[in-house]
Amino acid sequence: MTFILGGKVFLLMADMKSISALVTGGEASAGPPLGPALGPIGVNVLQVVNMINEKTKDFLGMKVPVKVEVDTETKKFTVEVGVPPTAALISKEANITKGSGTAGTNNVGNLAMVNVVKIAKMKIENSYATSIRAATKEVIGTCMSIGVTIEEKSAKDIYSDITSGTYDDLFS
Repeated sequence: MTFILGGKVFLLMADMKSISALVTGGEASAGPPLGPALGPIGVNVLQVVNMINEKTKDFLGMKVPVKVEVDTETKKFTVEVGVPPTAALISKEANITKGSGTAGTNNVGNLAMVNVVKIAKMKIENSYATSIRAATKEVIGTCMSIGVTIEEKSAKDIYSDITSGTYDDLFS
């Protein structure tokens, strides 16, 4: 809606309500945290939950950040799905339930370099990294902190391999 006041044109934006939550991929429900937040707005909670579950089905069992924007006048909504935390993606790829309590001493899993680059490509939009190579190094750092080796090597050895060009074909 536009209106003129004192010779100036103003655009009145519809009231938007934004709700952010961390949900389990493919398993969102009308219960907390979504139901209590969406119910008072008057939006169809089941429709929102179904859309979230559809958009997060690739992240089954993982915690996924979700943002729901609702136009409070028309009750129309949009759902934006973020990328799960790097540690969760690593755990899924390495098929482990949790990281090592003593990373650096005890390792709980191993990843192929291809999987590390795959995770880096998923995370690069939310990263300060300026290249896939740099994003891959960030992922390797997370691997090290949760006790996951890459190609049966330590992070230090993998960093040396990256610098020497061993994995250049994966970064294109």
